[in-house]
Amino acid sequence: MFAGSKFAAFLFDMDGTVLNSIAAAERVWTTWANRHGLDVAAFLPTIHGRRARETIAALKLPGVDPLAEADLLLKAEADDLEGIVPIPGAVAFLQSLPPERWAIVTSAPRELALLRIQAAGIPVPAMMLTAEDVTHGKPAPDCFLLAAKHLGVEARDCLVFEDAPAGIAAGEASGASVMVISATHVHPLVTPHPTIRSYDEISIATDGNGWIALARERAVA
Repeated sequence: MFAGSKFAAFLFDMDGTVLNSIAAAERVWTTWANRHGLDVAAFLPTIHGRRARETIAALKLPGVDPLAEADLLLKAEADDLEGIVPIPGAVAFLQSLPPERWAIVTSAPRELALLRIQAAGIPVPAMMLTAEDVTHGKPAPDCFLLAAKHLGVEARDCLVFEDAPAGIAAGEASGASVMVISATHVHPLVTPHPTIRSYDEISIATDGNGWIALARERAVA
């Protein structure tokens, strides 16, 4: 797992990567999908890892304003925080990192991201990029490139932690290395990248310049 590699910073997606909000998100999106006559079972897998406005725009529903609908969804999601929990081991792992060497990079709006972080008991990062901070959301690499810039490092020197195909593609396009978090995956995700289910499986060491190396604690279950 990245043997011999060191990273200038770690960039974490949020939902499905450091916390599990799937139940809450799918409750809200199910209500929305039913209202618009969608096939809920087919639609729900498409909501993860992208901004709501882009998910809605891709449907090309007649008479539907993606920005207005995304705003309504934000309000509904902000009101439904039940069952949001950290990914196993995430809290301790994030607390072990140098504060200036990691960021959360999420497709969620800032208001919702902060509410979910608080609900899950995740440490609030010193730097966080959200849906409002970029013109092009994942799978475009803009968010990871900008996060690296804000941390004063190059994206190619970062390790991106992701769970969803759109985010993985964004990490790849940014030039960063990618770690896949599979804790919320119902079906195996085919990926060439290292994969873990729990942050208890890995630990870190930092060198004198603050660069971070990963070590595997035990084999993936």
